[in-house]
Amino acid sequence: MSEEKTAKETVKGPASYFPSIEKKYGQPVQHWLSLIEQRKGDKHMEIVNWLKSEFEMGHGHANALVAYALAKPAKA
Repeated sequence: MSEEKTAKETVKGPASYFPSIEKKYGQPVQHWLSLIEQRKGDKHMEIVNWLKSEFEMGHGHANALVAYALAKPAKA
């Protein structure tokens, strides 16, 4: 037997943090992804620490955004 799940139920990994990130920091996720894209030469933890220090973002939220952004294929 297979169970059908809605898209909302299947959101896992870093993207599962996105609704709470948008609510807490008042910006759409794309805003943060654009900022991260500008730092594409930096290492994962350098970007995480930058988000934490510059925007007072929590570690879990910063890490989720960076993990998601770095896992995406680069834009052509």
